[in-house]
Amino acid sequence: MVKSNNHPDFILLGTLLVLLILGILILASVSASISQEKFGNTYYFLNHQIVFGLLPGIILAFLAYKISLNILKKIAPVLLLINLVLMAMVFLPEIGSALGGATRWLNLGPVSFQPSEILKLTFTLYLAAWLSVRTSHQKKIVGVDFSQTLIAFLFVIGIIGVLFYFQSDVSTLGIISLTAAVMYFLSGTPLWHSILIILIGTGGLALLIKLAPYRLNRLLAFIKPELDPMGITYQIKQALIAIGSGGIFGLGLGMSRQKFGFLPHPMSDSIFAIFAEETGFIGSLILILLFLIFLWRIVKIAKKSSDKFAQLACFGIGFWISLQAFINLGSMMGILPLSGIPLPFISHGGSHLVVEMIGVGIILNTSKHI
Repeated sequence: MVKSNNHPDFILLGTLLVLLILGILILASVSASISQEKFGNTYYFLNHQIVFGLLPGIILAFLAYKISLNILKKIAPVLLLINLVLMAMVFLPEIGSALGGATRWLNLGPVSFQPSEILKLTFTLYLAAWLSVRTSHQKKIVGVDFSQTLIAFLFVIGIIGVLFYFQSDVSTLGIISLTAAVMYFLSGTPLWHSILIILIGTGGLALLIKLAPYRLNRLLAFIKPELDPMGITYQIKQALIAIGSGGIFGLGLGMSRQKFGFLPHPMSDSIFAIFAEETGFIGSLILILLFLIFLWRIVKIAKKSSDKFAQLACFGIGFWISLQAFINLGSMMGILPLSGIPLPFISHGGSHLVVEMIGVGIILNTSKHI
């Protein structure tokens, strides 16, 4: 790695700060009535996001910014192994908990979190470490079969897929699998490997849809939104009403009407619809531009990095967060099926916010070495 320039990418850092501020502002607006109704405290969910999401995220992102990338590369397999154990522990009745029919949460004393959110980061780091060594090593040896790399890749993805299947979390599995496929391709492996991965992934998705009818209902709701306006298409209908009500300049912060019991999940995956209602087309455009700037800076940092581990890690983290953002935005605008995926840095939820901030901390760490 080249000599450090001793400062992070200030454009990326500034973009992150603006996204976090917007997230706090819109969550304060969306959560006030819900907090008052459930807990008698207008700021309950906002305080929860700050205490269990923003503050630990800042601390851990700073540590990720300061840690040696070589150390991070060495411990990546251990981090993944620990994370897989945590993923399995959610099925233990004493500490695992279910919400909405899905078992995804661990309760360890006063702390409750989703190991699946952490896996987005640990698996990305593991893949970056493994592929940077594996592909570089194989290119130096004549006659080494790259198919060994493909088999190992599919084996690890298969293990993770089984865990996600029993947690009924296909959306997160899709994010992780797509990110892994992109990283595998960018690592310099043969093109036919990536084609085969796409075919296997498509077949696996079709099987998962067949095994759970509600996933097919989501696709039907996307294809025919008029099919059941009070049932499977209700959320997207209400989201579009919220977005359309915002007009050009929005109704103003705190002035949303859809958040008062009309739009399902207004603090989590539907939060963009409320944001659009309150800030209008202008606010929505600014948010989309922020995510585009976010992705642009990460790609630029990754391309400039001379270390393959750091390069792959940046590409993986940037792709995962940006993909999640645009799937969420697209689903709320009716151009993609509903997925239940939170909007990065904006939606309520400490687990995803902390992990996303750690990921950006690693990218900022990389940026000071280019």
